[in-house]
Amino acid sequence: MLLIFFAETASQPFPSLHLSPPTAFTRRNGGSRFLHFLSLAESLLGNMNFDDVLVPVDHVSRSYNDTYYIDSQTVLRCHTSAHQAELLRRGYTQFLVTGDVYRRDSIDSTHYPVFHQMEGVRVFSLNDWEASGTDGTSFAADDLKKCLEGLARHLFGAVEMRWVDTYFPFTNPSFELEIFFQEKWLEVLGCGVMEQEILKRSDKENNVAWAFGLGLERLAMVLFDIPDIRLFWSADERFTSQFSKGKLGVKFKSFSKFPPCYKDISFWINDSFTENNLCEVVRGVAGDLVEEVQLIDSFTNKKKGMTSHCYRIAYRSMERSLTDEEINDLQWNVREQVQSKLNVVLR
Repeated sequence: MLLIFFAETASQPFPSLHLSPPTAFTRRNGGSRFLHFLSLAESLLGNMNFDDVLVPVDHVSRSYNDTYYIDSQTVLRCHTSAHQAELLRRGYTQFLVTGDVYRRDSIDSTHYPVFHQMEGVRVFSLNDWEASGTDGTSFAADDLKKCLEGLARHLFGAVEMRWVDTYFPFTNPSFELEIFFQEKWLEVLGCGVMEQEILKRSDKENNVAWAFGLGLERLAMVLFDIPDIRLFWSADERFTSQFSKGKLGVKFKSFSKFPPCYKDISFWINDSFTENNLCEVVRGVAGDLVEEVQLIDSFTNKKKGMTSHCYRIAYRSMERSLTDEEINDLQWNVREQVQSKLNVVLR
């Protein structure tokens, strides 16, 4: 089992790959040492974020609607998997990568444009699996599942688990680990046996490897009953003082009783409209005062050949009551920005 929980992460941008040496973590059941990288570059070339991990050229994640592009060649990383190939080429065979990742996404209690991921990779040689009587892929998959089941037991206790087959561009076979938690099945992480092409490009064609990735905020939300992902960016002592390093049994005690305020916005969409772009505009105006953006109505005028969307925006501060004047100003600015930046016709 990996002796890790939530790694310390820097709040400022990570400068480069060439920083201080990684921390070492030890696996209890096998004595394996994992090097832990915390200071890898968060802005990188698109080929690292996509091509190096075999993301297809037509994959939706490459779109400007889903990924933050600094310029045509450079992106803010969407996942910590973006560092797999370079670390493998540098000779690392057992490592963890933790850091900020960025995605243009929905606005609700579990989505935020920046969050933290942890990536784990372990490479095996022929000597590792030849005595097991199985092939390398089966050996790696079995080791991966044992490792992550141990991690789940460490975090959640003696819970029921199940493995679900899935698809990722960079692993085959690919799995999701689900646990039965609070009367429902919950996805904890995604993982799999690394695609051989990635290893081949890293001069490790005679090896096999596994990899996993998990979102730290969502895991913490489940473990500590934290209802809103925005809280992780709050400096409010009523939140931060409730938690301390190594304490897994704490449950969050709500301190915000401030009511939400709802405002609707309706407009005729165009062919280039995406909900992610709408959320970016709303967040750009209201910041963390926007709690949720939800599509509540959609209809098409067949005569005009036009489609209308109506979105309900929930405004709420976790620290104070918002005034009517403040909310009205926000909504007016949202309407102006939506019309000018998204080129839609307000109704």
